[in-house]
Formats: sequence, C-alpha cells, structure tokens
Amino acid sequence: MFDKLLNSISEDRSMRDRLQNILVEKKVPPKTVLLHEGDIANEIYIVKEGCLREWFNKDGKDITFQFFFEGKPVASIDSFVNQKPSLFTIESIEPSTLISLEQKEFNKLLVASPDFKDRFQEFIFQRFSDYGQLFLSRIKDSPTERYEELIKTHPEIIRRIPQHYIASYLGITSVSLSRIRNRR
Repeated sequence: MFDKLLNSISEDRSMRDRLQNILVEKKVPPKTVLLHEGDIANEIYIVKEGCLREWFNKDGKDITFQFFFEGKPVASIDSFVNQKPSLFTIESIEPSTLISLEQKEFNKLLVASPDFKDRFQEFIFQRFSDYGQLFLSRIKDSPTERYEELIKTHPEIIRRIPQHYIASYLGITSVSLSRIRNRR
C-alpha cells in the first residue's frame, strides 16, 4: 500500500524516493489525539489503515464533522498551511497506521514538485466539496434523510464507527439515531 500511495502522489521516481525518506509511519491506538483544538498543526497525515475523526467542542459536547478512512489525507488545513491554532481536534477511532509529513518538508515539496502540488490541490478541492455537501445537508435534509444518505454513500461509516459519533456527525442525539434506525 505504501508503494501505491507513493505512486498516487508522484509518478516521478526521484520524487518517490525523496518521499520515502521523509514520510514517517506511525501506529496509534484508538482515542489517540493527533492534534488538539487550539494547537498549531505541524503534520499532515494519510490514513494507511484505520480511521480518524475531526471534531470540536461546543458547550462541553464533542461534535464530529468528518471521518477519514484508508488512503485519505487528514489535516487541519488552515492551521497547517497558515500556522494558526486549529479549530478542531483530530483523533483516532480505531487502531490506526498513519503516514505523516512535517510542515517544513511539505512546503519544500510544494515548491519542488508540480505533481505533489497538483495532488494537494485535488485534496483541497475534495475537502471543499465534502464540507459543502455536509453544510447543505444539515440545512435542507431531515435527520432521517441525512442517515439514509449516509448509508447509501458511506456504508463504511455505519459498519465501523460507534453510534454516538455517527449521531454527532448527523447533528442528532444517540437516542434520535436509535429511533431512526429502529424505524427502518
């Protein structure tokens, strides 16, 4: 999978060799916080195995707004790029193996590799698309519609994520989610 990942980032052999020397593999247990809300992000991650979530604290409740599975890059982009405090926490849900890249190496790659810059741009566009869909869904869809769409488009979330995180992601309580599931 690591070779596949390197190939997806760059087709240039010398760039893949460089990446192999600067990317770091990390294994983390469940509930490991990789970035705390308010801290500055110095790493970007790619999930090799496992699952991460992004969440923030609202009046003592944690609100999950994104899940990341195998092959997906994860970062607090605004914090990472602009070196500002992160607006959210990044945490593992399952035992996870991650590939990390430090910010200083990331910046060097953006300058040195058009392929890498293009891949990062694709990642940013995908994140904007995901957030736009989530935002619109919260406004226009009922909780039941959001749950049905989640089952249809992201069945891995239903299979792998604890119910209380799914409820938070959908913007409802665990009790409401149980009712929706029981009506199916």
